[in-house]
Amino acid sequence: MNVSWDSWLNLFICLLLCATGALSQDFQLLPLNSSVLLGSDARFNATVHGEWRVMTWHVKGFLVLSVSTRTAFNVTSSSEQFSARYCSNGDLNCVEFTIHNVTRSQAGPVTCIVLGEYGSKTAQLQVQESGTVSIMGGNVTAVQDDQVEFECMTSGWFPAPNISWSLNGEPASNSLYNTTNTLDGDTFNSTSVLTFQAVRNTTVVCWVTVPTLPNPISSSSFLAVVPKPPNWTVLIAVVVSFGSAGLLVLLIYGIIFCCRRRKEKKSNYQDEMTKRVRTQSQISAVSAAGQRQGQVNAAYVMEGQTNVAPSEHSDSGFSQTNGNELPDVVNSNQRENDYKIAYNALDEPGFRKHRHVTIV
Repeated sequence: MNVSWDSWLNLFICLLLCATGALSQDFQLLPLNSSVLLGSDARFNATVHGEWRVMTWHVKGFLVLSVSTRTAFNVTSSSEQFSARYCSNGDLNCVEFTIHNVTRSQAGPVTCIVLGEYGSKTAQLQVQESGTVSIMGGNVTAVQDDQVEFECMTSGWFPAPNISWSLNGEPASNSLYNTTNTLDGDTFNSTSVLTFQAVRNTTVVCWVTVPTLPNPISSSSFLAVVPKPPNWTVLIAVVVSFGSAGLLVLLIYGIIFCCRRRKEKKSNYQDEMTKRVRTQSQISAVSAAGQRQGQVNAAYVMEGQTNVAPSEHSDSGFSQTNGNELPDVVNSNQRENDYKIAYNALDEPGFRKHRHVTIV
């Protein structure tokens, strides 16, 4: 039997590939990138198509577990934190490797090696961590249409968390808030500031999460909005306008009233003066008539008459004695009284009565 050099060459290449693991495509490790939350379990599945005897698992370069199928499925683990079993679907070619209660120190490469021609496969493990979240300041009371600000603080997260806001259950626009992250050791602290206009009572919620967290962690605050006070400037302007108009009306009315009163007083004054002029005219006319009318001279004695009948003038206080003799001298007191009666006697207001006595 003659074998060509080409056949020997193909056989040599095949054995070389098997020795170097180039035919290890029948060995699969899933997932190649795994992210889990701190304290949870990390699982990796290794599937080998074909017969295998020994499988080992390494975390960050350290051997932590080995599996043997020579007589039975035997697992040797360095700690209870690591375990292995056949996959849940009952496939004897699939092994599930589990890291229980994973820690941040175990994050990194996870390698599975199958002895023989299968070689090794490596996956990456990332351990995420959730921290705390709180809205600073608690509940807030603001005047309507004022700008309000809420600050959400987080600490102890890895990687940097995703922060979002909601207002009365509705997602807030990204333009209303900004977020900054700061590395603190091996975790991140974050600050997010939300600013918006107070329109009505609002429940404000800050949501914080990382990809492996089943449900976001939140902190809430309540915004109470009170009506803004009235615009006193407008009110004062209205009051001043109406007040000025009212004062102007009163001023005009006062001027008109004063003019009317002045005219009435002037008219009454003219009427009074006219009446006084008429009264004075009447008094003058009466006085002139009295002066023109003669008065009886009781002391007059006709020529040749020797006796004068006795007479008295009660008004003047003058008396005539019987006989031919007439008193030459009149008592001074009597004369003074007669003058007073003559010049000062008043019968009616505004009228002076004059009495004239002739003494012979």
